[in-house]
Amino acid sequence: MARPWTESPIHFIDFEGSLGSGIVEFGVVTLYGSVISATRTGLCAPTGTIPPEDTDVHGLAPAELAGHAPFRAEWEYFNALRQTGPFAAHFAGAENSLLKKVWPFPRPAPDFVHGGEPTVDWGPWIDSARIYAQSRLALGSLRLATLVEATGLQPELNRVAELHCPPERRHYHAALYDALAAALLVAALDRQPACANLSLGHLVLMSTADPDKRDALIQPELF
Repeated sequence: MARPWTESPIHFIDFEGSLGSGIVEFGVVTLYGSVISATRTGLCAPTGTIPPEDTDVHGLAPAELAGHAPFRAEWEYFNALRQTGPFAAHFAGAENSLLKKVWPFPRPAPDFVHGGEPTVDWGPWIDSARIYAQSRLALGSLRLATLVEATGLQPELNRVAELHCPPERRHYHAALYDALAAALLVAALDRQPACANLSLGHLVLMSTADPDKRDALIQPELF
């Protein structure tokens, strides 16, 4: 029998930036046993132009990023994370694209889902937005802030942000804040009877963009 997802570390990733500017901020939250066990965040020098409209969203201007190393300096850190557990994000396709723009492949990492041969991929990703869409827990929009508010997690997010986020980055569209929000959404699954005993493989399957595969393999077991 597959082990519950809570028995594996899951690393929630959020990036601020774009394919044009590069990653200008990263946030990582490790969830283990549905509890936040580690966090890390950092600013990164852009590798391209940051449009003013991007700064309006994430609040990071070129001047305050000057002097920081570019994101590629974090190669060893992100590879070490991938050796210990799968990656996760809210709408994970964006994070996957930004990560692969810098490093198309990681070092060989264990297959945490199937237990097979090592994989040379940053995925498969766990996607908190798709999980909520498929588990029928979402109430309307899957937008991160809306979903956190609808599930009653905003007070808890505010509390953990005070513990882990820099004071000026305790808001949505700040990398660590958004990673914390996604982690809390998945941690809350442990309190839902229909989702508490899901395996890591179930979370990955619920995160897939293939509706036929997802519906065939997930819905009969959950509902």
